[in-house]
Amino acid sequence: MSVSDPIGTRGPRAWWRSFSRRVANRMPKGLYARSLLIVILPMVILQSVVTYTFMERHWQLVTVRLSSAVVQDIGAMVDLWRADPTDESFARLSKVASNRLGIEMELLRGELLPPALPKPFFSVLDSALSRELSLQIARPFWIDTIGKSSLVEIRILLDGAVLRVLVNRNAAYASNSHIFLVWMIGTSLVLLAVAVAFLRNQIRPILRLARAAEDFGKGRDVDFRPHGAREVRQAAYAFLEMRRRIERSIEQRTAMLNGVSHDLRTILTRFKLSLALMGEGPELEALQKDVEEMQRMLESYLSFARGDSTEPAVPTDMRALLDELKSDAERHGHLTQVAANGDMMVTVRPEAFKRCLTNLVSNAQRYGDRIAIEAMREQRWLTIHVDDDGPGIPAEQREDVFRPFFRLDEARNQDEGGTGLGLAIARDLARSHGGDIELSTSHLGGLRATLRVPV
Repeated sequence: MSVSDPIGTRGPRAWWRSFSRRVANRMPKGLYARSLLIVILPMVILQSVVTYTFMERHWQLVTVRLSSAVVQDIGAMVDLWRADPTDESFARLSKVASNRLGIEMELLRGELLPPALPKPFFSVLDSALSRELSLQIARPFWIDTIGKSSLVEIRILLDGAVLRVLVNRNAAYASNSHIFLVWMIGTSLVLLAVAVAFLRNQIRPILRLARAAEDFGKGRDVDFRPHGAREVRQAAYAFLEMRRRIERSIEQRTAMLNGVSHDLRTILTRFKLSLALMGEGPELEALQKDVEEMQRMLESYLSFARGDSTEPAVPTDMRALLDELKSDAERHGHLTQVAANGDMMVTVRPEAFKRCLTNLVSNAQRYGDRIAIEAMREQRWLTIHVDDDGPGIPAEQREDVFRPFFRLDEARNQDEGGTGLGLAIARDLARSHGGDIELSTSHLGGLRATLRVPV
């Protein structure tokens, strides 16, 4: 086989990967359903093989013995009739066979055996009857065991006549299909009930841990106590320790920033007082503007570093918040439209979320004349689009503008004397709620900022 042959080299691997992907796509995605399959499927397969093997052998032996008994009765009738081959003798034998043995007999004089029927692919009854007729009667015969009736027809070629025999199928064949099905369904239901009851208690702590992690990621209060299996409790304790470390780090950072902001504001206040005491003049006005710009930059830096992660999450009316943003934009001379679809009561940190939207709307105000705000509530997500008719941002630079202090030559995120932190702060606040912000082209011709957070 050559090296380039796909069958011998990469062919089987590619086929196996393709087969594995198809099986994985059809498998259930949840841990609960997969655990049930892992527990139940091997047990059912093993039990099916064992039960089928045992019952098939048992009922095959029973069928052979029943068929042998039926052929013995038929052979006895044939021997008695051949000893006295008269119609009166056959009538007596037929009556005895019908009343005592449950066998219906008919003598067809001057006829031959019909053409042989096709053999069934797998039939214990056909093979057992054929073997017993050949051994016990040793005469040409014809049988029909594949019909849908409850009778089995046997024809035996005798001297100048054909003996037609009808036997109840149950007298020669013991069917095990219904017993096998009842046994399998019953035991499978018992296994399923035990597995469901057991796995439900094992999966519930994992789901609670996942909900606690999701709530913590959204900035909500987490009321969670570890329980469940040892491994699940270990993961829960690790999550609680991680949460304590994050909260401790946030507290330390907040305390440090409060101290820094207090000291810097004190110095800026002294500058303002000194400038106020020095009177008025062109040079003093320039210094006054520099001090005010320094204060704005300081507030922006501290806001970006602080985050607002300590604010509690509460149900907030998004419609009222969007109407407030619309009124503020219209006061600054911008034509603004607001549309909201769905339930707008969303649990967020209101001040932080408002600041996030304010930064997006302020960015649209700075570079556009028309603004469109659209909010949509889906099953698990709140999506807010902020569109403007400004110059927009090139697609290859839309991710760069979220970097702190990043400035473009004609920066959308850079106002007069700005810090370049508006979009960075907005994305940081969105991610603190478990969401994100993406930029794209607006239908108004400018920039579209899309805020998407889980609810």
